[in-house]
Amino acid sequence: MRAAVLAGGAASRFGGRPKGLERVGGERIVDRVVAALQQAVGAPPLLVANAPDAARWRDGLTVTKDIVPGCGSLGGIYTALRAGSGPVLVVAWDMPFVSAPLLEALISGAADYDAFLPESDGPKGVEPLCAVYGEECADIIRERLAHEDFRATGFHHTIRLGTLPRERLATFGDPTTLFFNVNTADDLARAQEIWRQRSDATA
Repeated sequence: MRAAVLAGGAASRFGGRPKGLERVGGERIVDRVVAALQQAVGAPPLLVANAPDAARWRDGLTVTKDIVPGCGSLGGIYTALRAGSGPVLVVAWDMPFVSAPLLEALISGAADYDAFLPESDGPKGVEPLCAVYGEECADIIRERLAHEDFRATGFHHTIRLGTLPRERLATFGDPTTLFFNVNTADDLARAQEIWRQRSDATA
């Protein structure tokens, strides 16, 4: 099992600062994500990023740009798949509370499927940016990109799709927190509050 951090383009919602470089609880979000992935797969993840200075964001990571630019997160998933052989566990770099035990459960459940995703309460019903994708998905995703269908879940009806049920997901924590993503300054403030609450609860 390989792993990849999806960092996308150069986000500008923090005054030009890439959002994954923001800090939650004193630690950069990207470092939190990398640590969880590395614990889950036992090796450093690939960093899929298009920003010109991405190679300087963190030592020890291989960085690659999107093979097909301008296709959003689906393009990032495709790039992660094409960067090596076999399945790949991907996580968006703006999820500060994704945990290694959750990622390990995704790896464990993925063997019999082309893709394995956790169920969620979001509009898609699953969380496509914290999931395992098998190499069988690569050609299918490339076809969707060619047709300019950039929906991260738009190809699911064509593959063997497995899901981690909400009941099992809840054993790793509150799904709302696990998949909380930082897109705005308000989100960052909320993430800091979540981190403080969690720290107080374990003190």
